[in-house]
Amino acid sequence: MRTISGGLAAGLLAASLAASLETATAQDARPPAPGRPHNVVLFVPDGMRSRMVSAELTPAMAALRQAGVDFANSHSLFPTFTTANGAAMATGHHHGDHGDFSNTIYTGTPIAAQDRTVTPFVEHDAVLGDMDAAFDGDWLNEETVLRAAARAGYSTAAIGKVGPVLNFDHTNRTGDPTIVVDDQTGSNVGIPLSPEMRRRLEAVGLPLAAPGRGENGKAGSSTVPGTLAANVDQQAYFADVATKVVLPLFRERDRPFILVYWSRDPDGVQHNEGDSLGRLVPGINGPTSRAGMRNADDNLAALRRALDALGLAATTNIVVAADHGFSTITKESATSPAARLSLPDVPAGLLPPGFLALDLARALDLPIFEPFGERAPVPANARPRTASALIGRDPADPDVAVAVNGGSDLVYLPKKDLAGNAALLRRIVDALMAQDYVSGLFVDDAYGPVPGTLPLSSIHLKGDARTPTPAIVVNFRSFTTGCDVPVTCVAEVADTVLQQGQGMHGTFSRADTHNFMAAIGPDFKAGFVDPAPVSNADVGRTLAALLRLEIRAKGRLLGRTMTEALTNGAVPEIRAGTLRSAPHGTGLATVLRYQEAGGQRYFDAAGFPGRTFGLD
Repeated sequence: MRTISGGLAAGLLAASLAASLETATAQDARPPAPGRPHNVVLFVPDGMRSRMVSAELTPAMAALRQAGVDFANSHSLFPTFTTANGAAMATGHHHGDHGDFSNTIYTGTPIAAQDRTVTPFVEHDAVLGDMDAAFDGDWLNEETVLRAAARAGYSTAAIGKVGPVLNFDHTNRTGDPTIVVDDQTGSNVGIPLSPEMRRRLEAVGLPLAAPGRGENGKAGSSTVPGTLAANVDQQAYFADVATKVVLPLFRERDRPFILVYWSRDPDGVQHNEGDSLGRLVPGINGPTSRAGMRNADDNLAALRRALDALGLAATTNIVVAADHGFSTITKESATSPAARLSLPDVPAGLLPPGFLALDLARALDLPIFEPFGERAPVPANARPRTASALIGRDPADPDVAVAVNGGSDLVYLPKKDLAGNAALLRRIVDALMAQDYVSGLFVDDAYGPVPGTLPLSSIHLKGDARTPTPAIVVNFRSFTTGCDVPVTCVAEVADTVLQQGQGMHGTFSRADTHNFMAAIGPDFKAGFVDPAPVSNADVGRTLAALLRLEIRAKGRLLGRTMTEALTNGAVPEIRAGTLRSAPHGTGLATVLRYQEAGGQRYFDAAGFPGRTFGLD
């Protein structure tokens, strides 16, 4: 194990990253073989943990992994959230380039589709349209794989969970050429169906509007358990659309295609599960969460049966990649002033939603405001309604904006005064270091070395993004509750409206970074366990390689083609290392555990030792 510490860390790291990124930029998405490209299906079982896949619980995933490529050393990108990792798959770039830093980000400009908020939750088709309008017509700032495939004349479709599905071709608002079917299909905010899709859906007896989640969408409260149902009905509709309409249509067209199928389960049910209200055990490992895993598995099995029936299996590559892992929520803190408040629907002594913003406002002695509508002040002994908040004397020109997400939060300093912001940032870092729920801080490189923190560039969060770059990314504490496979029973502090005992992700623990990945098809090796680290940015690059797409990159934070998993590909040299910040005055230091392969750096876990699962 190679360890770097002290003042040399930032300089050595910058040089290493520059060399790695030059290598990545030079690696073109080369075709795996001559002739017509094979088709591609990307199947995303949202929130599927790698170590939960088994022949008993998820037989379709287990069989695909065994027969094809097992990416045993897989990585979700931090912050480990859905739209951020979906954007990495869609573009082949890390978060610092595509700018989708988390599910909720700070935009600096009001987003009309969500009551003029400046901290939008981007899993929404109309919000994504507003985001494009706010950022020069393309908020991700990189061409997506589906957009490039459509430009090349291939058939393209994205089906499933709203938000990440549309992000694969978000600048297309017409439903043609890319077919988009998600939760909002058929509503006044969804992407319209083309006349051809409408005719074909009607021909097989499928509705023109997607069903809702029903019981699966019920999160419960502090006194009422959440759902006991998987997202079966809605996903059955999506699977029918894919297998009875889209794949037959693509077969008729007889040209290469790419289909993205995003299964909301097990993510949706793990978030809302009602098996463990207030308790960390079984947490997200109860029967309801397991039903969600099986639901996603059933969707994959249905897609494979359809490919077989249509004669497409032999010419189609299937890549399975979860966006992130998962953990059980804990709301416990002995240091937070917010945990001592008496608030509706918050059990006594537990952290309320918005605790980070509340604690920062108190530490800075500044007022706190809602980030939407008229920017109303948050009353004393209350919390921000959506948990995100603005802090400062003037909500129209705030000193601080907090975008709340779950296992990590984003802190922005919107004012343009770099010197003033630098002093404010030091005060914020000092306040965060005093909280037991914090485990590691990452700071914008513009502020130089800050004791106790590592720079955003060290984890590929400093790039060419069009959206505002966070000043601080706050990672929360995580720990295992103890079981036979400790990574499957990790708990994490989460800033969320969900309850203790339900599910969340977003931290830099190995439980959240270890997503499930596997692949099978004519361009992949058979029965191969890949020892090399791979990431969701690599998924995007590999999809482009399989389809032989030429995509001109704007930023330099690219993934790599996973050539070792392709026929005749060689496994790259793998190295491991640790990066450690200079200590803060409290003695706390942010530690990053990583691997290197193929000119890329992969991040296993980070935080304060003893507070992040996977560091020890």
